[in-house]
Amino acid sequence: MSPSSTDRVLDVGVTDTAWRSSNPLEAAYPWPERITAVGLEPMPTFERLFPAVKFVVADGRSLPFADKAFDIGYSNAVVEHVGSLADQKRFVSELLRTCRRVFVSTPNAHFPIDPHTLLPFVHWLPRSVRHPILRATGNGQWATESALRPISPAELRCMFPSEASVRIVRQRVMGMTTVLTAIAGEAPFGANDTVAR
Repeated sequence: MSPSSTDRVLDVGVTDTAWRSSNPLEAAYPWPERITAVGLEPMPTFERLFPAVKFVVADGRSLPFADKAFDIGYSNAVVEHVGSLADQKRFVSELLRTCRRVFVSTPNAHFPIDPHTLLPFVHWLPRSVRHPILRATGNGQWATESALRPISPAELRCMFPSEASVRIVRQRVMGMTTVLTAIAGEAPFGANDTVAR
């Protein structure tokens, strides 16, 4: 994304925890005063840890900001938790509306182990089978589509308009893709970038 000290950054989906790696952007970004963070509810721990960051309570599917109010939109491992595919598309659409460039990452649904439950292959099963297994294994908090809807590479791409230039970056472990990151926006990609269509 090549941010500069003047870029306005929007982080949608921060968490209220003292574990600083839960909010990696705020923990490492050199210009925290340029960040606006969004969460679904008040987050006093987050605000205490990152006092220079502006915090706003809002739903990522309906952001209270003007079009292109930010230079960079960032959302790390959030889009899989916003509901149905239609909800996920609204979430991405709001990032694209409010930000000139966006970075959206999510675990890869095709990876054999789900990082939320650490169960192998269960997330590949139909919801009618998967959700009872999650409840039976003590993972009931993930047993609704509104809590967790794993995303494949093709689904991540389809959340962006067909005319958008989107680069899907794959983080790999032993040749298997664990994390997907979609990078999109107004600035054209370099000649060496692979743009997924």
